[in-house]
Amino acid sequence: MYWVNPYWNRTMFTPVWSVSLVEALNLIKEAVQGERNDELFYDELIKLAPNPEQAAIIASIRDDERGHNQMFRGIYREITGQEITGISNEQYQRVESYTEGLQRALLGELSAVEKYRKIWFGLPVGIYRDTVYGIILDELKHASKYNYLFTLNQHKE
Repeated sequence: MYWVNPYWNRTMFTPVWSVSLVEALNLIKEAVQGERNDELFYDELIKLAPNPEQAAIIASIRDDERGHNQMFRGIYREITGQEITGISNEQYQRVESYTEGLQRALLGELSAVEKYRKIWFGLPVGIYRDTVYGIILDELKHASKYNYLFTLNQHKE
């Protein structure tokens, strides 16, 4: 049996990353609209990989990301009844080197975790929230893989 403090209530503890449903939906839209730049980035990184094994790891991450985008699109469509349209105005930045690309990818995965945590908090309890939690776990797995690839290549360039 857990003890519950009778003086504690939900408003006393609101995480700094807590957002409303509307804010969560806007973050989902942002995440999906950057899809084209992500594709260009992963394709470039795969081409720079020094061997097929490393290219396969990055390709598996890219494929997971495609699935995440479809899941986010589905969540958005089911909640709003609308499709996500448009693309990001953000200019694509080419990769200068493989290790620089791995660093950028690692930081991108960790940044995604922070964004998706906000989305998670803004969604109602249930399948949407569970789905985003699974995506967050995948992003952490991807970060670990990029750390591994970076470790393999940090002294090669």
